Amino acid sequence: MSMAAKSVLIWVKAEPFSYGTIPVAPHPRLNSTNIRKIVIYSKNKGSAGFPRLSYSMWQHIACNKLHLSEDLAWMYFQTCLFFTENPSSIECIEKNERFALCKDQHEKSKLAARESVNLYKFVMFLSMQQLYRMSLRTSLVAGDEYPFYLRWPSTSSSATTCDLDGRSTPRGGTTKSLDDHSHHLFIQNNIGELTDLISDEAVGGTSSPKHLSLDAVEALGFVLIGRTENSPSLMQLHDLACLQTVQQLSGYQKATKTFPTRQFTMWLKECLVQNPFNVSACIASGTRLSWPFIGEDQKSDQSHKRGKIATNAPSVPKEYVKGNKMIIMSQVSKQTIARSSGTLEMSTVKIHRSHHSFLYLLSPLRSVTIEKCRNTTLILGPVEATVHVSGCENVTVIAPCRSFMISGSTLCTLYLLTPHRPMLLSGNDTIMLAPYHTFYPTLEEHMLKAGIGTVPNLWDQPLCIGPDHRDEQPVWQILPESEFYPFSVPFEMQGSTKVIPGSLPTYYQKELNKRQKQIDTWQHMVKEAGLSREQRKEFQTLVESRFHIWLSETGHKRELDSLVVPLQPALDKK
Repeated sequence: MSMAAKSVLIWVKAEPFSYGTIPVAPHPRLNSTNIRKIVIYSKNKGSAGFPRLSYSMWQHIACNKLHLSEDLAWMYFQTCLFFTENPSSIECIEKNERFALCKDQHEKSKLAARESVNLYKFVMFLSMQQLYRMSLRTSLVAGDEYPFYLRWPSTSSSATTCDLDGRSTPRGGTTKSLDDHSHHLFIQNNIGELTDLISDEAVGGTSSPKHLSLDAVEALGFVLIGRTENSPSLMQLHDLACLQTVQQLSGYQKATKTFPTRQFTMWLKECLVQNPFNVSACIASGTRLSWPFIGEDQKSDQSHKRGKIATNAPSVPKEYVKGNKMIIMSQVSKQTIARSSGTLEMSTVKIHRSHHSFLYLLSPLRSVTIEKCRNTTLILGPVEATVHVSGCENVTVIAPCRSFMISGSTLCTLYLLTPHRPMLLSGNDTIMLAPYHTFYPTLEEHMLKAGIGTVPNLWDQPLCIGPDHRDEQPVWQILPESEFYPFSVPFEMQGSTKVIPGSLPTYYQKELNKRQKQIDTWQHMVKEAGLSREQRKEFQTLVESRFHIWLSETGHKRELDSLVVPLQPALDKK
């Protein structure tokens, strides 16, 4: 890197890759050649295609030319729209309510046709999906010296799956959340193609050098951001490129408000550095959090290591919290953690290798990754963007969230409140779906902050993506009514939420009413039995004895034992 270029540091944003890309090899027709054709085709269609691509135009391209399913086309479109437009929480709720009020699919299609997205950002978004088409055998492989999120799957593994065009790829490549290091490599190796994709021909024709408009460079800011070397403040890419001290290097021409594509691309490559807010930086230099593990007895149990929790919250500028503020929880084993705090609020949370634990994260969150966990229950506050479960076994997730996807997991139960169809990706087996079934006092306030409403709730309409889904052998099912029980959050908090937001499906509510009627009948029978004081005492002892046996047999005793210490200190607002 030249001394002059060192004055500007540019890095790849983690969020668009971590939660905007779908970890399944993309449809074979969604390749770089056809993405380039989308730009040309859209520009030739006038205002319906450029500078903003209407959904009706994209639907036509996706379904009639690329042969994608309409569900997949809509999923790509709405995901890109959310991460590029950054709508307010009120806008998200109102938009979802409008779709919920539609009487049929025709009305929904008319409403969707009004949507549009920046063309340049959208084709970059589609190009980013190629990350999962990369050959793991020819990629630069990060060694074991990297932290747990900076390791590529081993190519020696025999476990394989198939991508959307039937080719075999290492299973880890499609089920694992790829790391920040791979994002950096992807941009470093493909920045020339990306800038060429959104370039315009010069006035002289095809033989003249291409140039980038200011709008095109602004669109690149979807995946890139940076700062000057001597300032901690972050700046948008187009603002950095137009700095007086940088214009000679970036090639900015004031008269035409353009950049020569080749010169601008070379400047970008020289300025690229690792993301200072990535996982490795958080582990290496972040703040260690001493969150109390409820019920932990340091003297009685030294058979397992204490989990590690770290955050980069103190180093993230307040105006760039979303997608950058991070909390990492690693190897929490046989513990209960309960938290509702300012540090947790709107963080991107990464939970790794949690075993036999109960995690209550009761704050509005940005996004959550749950990776390689076993026998764990996670109760999440409203998640503004995405929850991604990967490589988990026997995990229960209870969450209101905008988007949900699960890959490479088995025996998982998902209690969801989500306006978008949950995505079931490759490598799953025995996934149980159920409606969101709990509440805590500040839930509705948190839902408003995260832009999550109560309608529509599409928890029972999964979108299966990948080749290993068969109608005759579905990997998912709806939780039977007989197994559905509301979940109680056992903490005292200040707030106004008294019931589960929205309403439960009729068949679940009928089952709950039936059980309540049985309880009322039993209580009435006991009351009318005319037992003496001695008989009542003996009867109570018998019931309590049977209850404790049931707790031990079901494994709920350990969960209750972990909550015996005072809970309020764990639920702070600091």
